[in-house]
Amino acid sequence: MKLTDSNMRTAWHLLSCLLAVFIYSYGLDSQHIPKNGDEYVYEHIARLTADSGRLLPLQSQLNNMRNTKPPLLFWQGVASTDHGKNWTLWDLRYPSVIYTLLTATMLFMLGWKLTNKLEPGCIAALTFLAFFTTYRFGRPFLTNPPEVFWVFFPFFVLLYWRQTFASRWLMPLLLGISIGIGFLYKSFALGLPVVLGLAGWYLHQRQFRIAAFIKQDALKVVIAMTVAVALFAMWFVLDPNPQAVWKEFVVGENVGKFDPHGPGYLEKLFWGGSSIWSYALAFLTNPGLLTFPVAALFFVAYQRRHQLSDEEQLLWIWIAVMFLSFVLPSQRSGRYLLAAMPALALLCALNWQQLSRKAFIASLVLAGVVISGLAYLAVRLQSEMTDVQLYPLTFWSLIAVTGILTLLAIVVPALTRPGVNVVALLTLLCFAVFLHPFDGALGNYSPAALNYASGKEVAVPCNFRAMDEGHRFILPGAEISGYSEDQNLSASELAARYQLFAVRLPINDGSQTGGCAECKIIGQRLDIRGRQNSVELKEIFLEGKVFQHLFIKEVLMESPAGSKVMFEQTPAQMCR
Repeated sequence: MKLTDSNMRTAWHLLSCLLAVFIYSYGLDSQHIPKNGDEYVYEHIARLTADSGRLLPLQSQLNNMRNTKPPLLFWQGVASTDHGKNWTLWDLRYPSVIYTLLTATMLFMLGWKLTNKLEPGCIAALTFLAFFTTYRFGRPFLTNPPEVFWVFFPFFVLLYWRQTFASRWLMPLLLGISIGIGFLYKSFALGLPVVLGLAGWYLHQRQFRIAAFIKQDALKVVIAMTVAVALFAMWFVLDPNPQAVWKEFVVGENVGKFDPHGPGYLEKLFWGGSSIWSYALAFLTNPGLLTFPVAALFFVAYQRRHQLSDEEQLLWIWIAVMFLSFVLPSQRSGRYLLAAMPALALLCALNWQQLSRKAFIASLVLAGVVISGLAYLAVRLQSEMTDVQLYPLTFWSLIAVTGILTLLAIVVPALTRPGVNVVALLTLLCFAVFLHPFDGALGNYSPAALNYASGKEVAVPCNFRAMDEGHRFILPGAEISGYSEDQNLSASELAARYQLFAVRLPINDGSQTGGCAECKIIGQRLDIRGRQNSVELKEIFLEGKVFQHLFIKEVLMESPAGSKVMFEQTPAQMCR
């Protein structure tokens, strides 16, 4: 059987889908998976809500961070951890992976349905899973995985069963339930793109005859949105303090996003990190290694704009309304476009053979650079820790296999398109395996240190709100409090304030105790420090100071008996 045969390619893609499931499950309990810092906040709210024994009101000790999101995500966390009894990252995160894989399954079904071929369905699912933002936001305990699933689900139904466009009552009612669940995970603000998307799709079915749409379809959109809003309103009905929900969520979390926070609205629209230009660029940066094929897709779609199929036109309408809806707030982020990424992945699959091979090669070259960078960092890290073996033969074998497949996909035309998604996924796996030492024995405190800290108050560093929540998984049983890392307190200064504390030091720090000679070392572990400032980032990339600002060791210390003084912490110092 030749490599170019359809059956061979289909078998390859099916095996690749199984590989993707494994990759999305691997290292799910890691402290260092790509994620967003909001996960710490959501963990905090879910933990305290579970401890309260009540689903509402939501609980939090964070300033102005209680009703930050609707309750479904936190209820999901309460359920998946058995009301907090199994408080592990795996138990919090596995529902997110299920949601992400369900979204990929919808794309598989659509690709198969629209082409009557299995291969495009596999490509659509694999492309979506190979996007870096899917990997980053589709696995942690965040609102994005369920949001993407429930918001895209109505459009999946309409596209898969085209006859449902004709349903006058039942289907709009069912679609409204799906949309309402999405609202209860994320926000009622999703209503704008959903309304525009549904209206655009029904208008398309009427060949954009507005009178026909108003007469036959407008009520369907109204029904769906009425049901969705009614479901969302149940939060206000069931919460014992609906005024707090209105103030903290509706006004603070949603209306507040129109506040430019300094510059004027127009200035922020055209300049800075929240400008319309950086927001539009997210269509190319969200895919990660697949940036170049996605860029080629936009080019091909523009060239074929008069020959696009009905299905392609509907998908582009959804992408357009997602973009336009979230241009309006003064806070714009590529994360707001996540619900458009399934449509983008499906469009890639439908145009896979029309995309230039050069775009795929560019992505493969970029993957090769990333793989080489991981290998370089692994060698440097191992050279700093010669007394232990950080990376076993399996890591280097994975790097070698991924590198060889990348090279073959570049030089063998028949392998380029089938190989690019697999290489992107394997690169993500290489990254996860590279991080494994930071989650294994070297990345955790010894059993003796854990036993010593259990039941005691431990002060830990944080540089993001609620970041100290992560240490509840590292030091189970300890009473965790956070201190702001931005204060740049020395070990001696920390010893004057806390009896038991953790401090971050460079790996090659020769003092072991960070200059606090009188402190007792309880334990230490390897760690990766995130959220570096601009100066530190320059020193990392230009001067190679990865062992000062990126790879560090965290040392658990105890100050001398009697040296602790009372120190009143402010909310900022407590990372609250």
